[in-house]
Amino acid sequence: MPPERSLKPKTFEVVVTEVIRETPDTVTLVLDAPEIPPYRAGQFLTIDPHVFPVIAGQVAYVEHLKGGKKELVRAYSMASTPQEALAVTVKEEPYRPGDLHAPLLSPLLVHGTPVGTRFPVVGFTGPFTLPPDIEQRTDHVVHLVAGSGVVPNYSILKDALRNHPNLRQTFIDTNKTWDDIIFRDGLARLAAEHPDRLTVVHTLTRHTDLRGLPSGVRQGRVGPELLREFIPDTGTAFAYLCGPAIASWDRKKALEEGTAPTPRFLESTIANLQAVGFTPARIKREAYG
Repeated sequence: MPPERSLKPKTFEVVVTEVIRETPDTVTLVLDAPEIPPYRAGQFLTIDPHVFPVIAGQVAYVEHLKGGKKELVRAYSMASTPQEALAVTVKEEPYRPGDLHAPLLSPLLVHGTPVGTRFPVVGFTGPFTLPPDIEQRTDHVVHLVAGSGVVPNYSILKDALRNHPNLRQTFIDTNKTWDDIIFRDGLARLAAEHPDRLTVVHTLTRHTDLRGLPSGVRQGRVGPELLREFIPDTGTAFAYLCGPAIASWDRKKALEEGTAPTPRFLESTIANLQAVGFTPARIKREAYG
């Protein structure tokens, strides 16, 4: 099969046509544009905080604090597939003491971007996609996601259910509580529509009372035992991971203190996958942190 042609990301203006509240701190922005470049499920677009006059003062102040260093653009994965209306899902980032980048853009997008808002974006890019020949490589893709890491995998999942009929998918989604689950109803609907091709598993790390929740909901983090339960074919399945990873400033701080940085979701899950038999070549990752 010939290699895929890489398309250079393009700048184009979008308008918000719908705002869908997914959780108290997360929204899906449905976007439209006269011409939308092609993209693949799992890719992302970028938004520059400098294009919003309402936060120009905050952006300038943060850049001053950083000695004139320019605020970076932010990347947001598409929740949509190429066959759907273009949509990105944004979770409000909390400020953590010691962070080098204050969360200026995500609060605006989550709480202050009504229908009709126009702004430029740059898209699309990112290698976190299924290869076109995925069905020749495996018959089982396992999604392991945490928090807003669900977004690109949700796009990949929907696209694969449409375009890869021989592919089974297991979707393991970790969140703090039941109310934190992004796309909860959408995942349930897909599982009901494709019972032979999709298994959805939710694990909750801070929800101690599971009474009243679906029977398949688990407590705690994803460990080797749960992986073995839902992935009997660890020698042939492919894993797609997206979620919090050790940030660069966490590594810098640990280096200064002479300690090892604390593993987050991505590092811990990769270690657990390798412990049950996954090789690095069958683990695909997308990180944030």
